Amino acid sequence: SEVSGDMAKADIKPKSIHQAKEWSDHVENLYRYQQAGYRDEVEYKQVKQVDMVEHWPETGFVKKLQRKDNTFYYYNKQRECEDKEVPKVKVYVY
Repeated sequence: SEVSGDMAKADIKPKSIHQAKEWSDHVENLYRYQQAGYRDEVEYKQVKQVDMVEHWPETGFVKKLQRKDNTFYYYNKQRECEDKEVPKVKVYVY
């Protein structure tokens, strides 16, 4: 049934977590999700029940996210996560 599928989908939990060592496109997007209050894209899609997230076509970085209180976060086309912020980014492994 549809319900059990959704419930199963909603139960994806990370197996492990580590801190980012160096900047990458992936780390940049994680930074953006975490700024908006989510672990990453997986959790965002679960919570918001969306299939697609808007990205900048030029860079592939996340363009906007909706927080849990429904306010929107808008992000730049260019890198926003500075080197000093990189170690604060949590990388989740599923």
